[in-house]
Amino acid sequence: MTELLQNCFIVANENQVDYFCEKIFFMNGDPAVYETLKTLNIPFEYLEHPPAPTIEIAKQYWYGHDAQHCKNLFFRNHKGNRHYLVIFDCDKNLAIHDIEKMLKQGKLTFASEQRMQRYLGLKPGSVSAFGLIHDTDKHVHVFIDTNLQKATKISFHPNDSTASLIISFADFLKYMGWTGNGYEFIDLY
Repeated sequence: MTELLQNCFIVANENQVDYFCEKIFFMNGDPAVYETLKTLNIPFEYLEHPPAPTIEIAKQYWYGHDAQHCKNLFFRNHKGNRHYLVIFDCDKNLAIHDIEKMLKQGKLTFASEQRMQRYLGLKPGSVSAFGLIHDTDKHVHVFIDTNLQKATKISFHPNDSTASLIISFADFLKYMGWTGNGYEFIDLY
């Protein structure tokens, strides 16, 4: 967490100088995420960690937290005119061909870095449901694994892989409703 000292006051007498400062902390991640959570009155737990662009790396820093951590994959269809965010348990592995069959959207490929930036405002390694904040045209359709409904809490990067946020599953649904993006639950495994 980065610390900034602000509103400092100096009190001096002949023998001593004291500094009194208000500490302000900045959380890693997209400020729009924090502003949205504040607007929606969604509380969260904040975990700061070194860059964790993959689930394998991120797992090192999630130990001891009771949230279901999510894997987020961003796809495009064969024509490139439809985009999908698929959210599921980070401990599960799914082959792209299996996902194609389950989603019934035709041939899928991972979306390029340019598409990720265009539709979610994100870079590889930081894909998150919170990227939908930047999808002002509501272009991205979201598929959420039905097994996540069993979780009390889930976690995502705040659009930056140097932190993770934990929110309740009920608040996640509240957030999804706010985004206006289409979403549906699907049995992925």
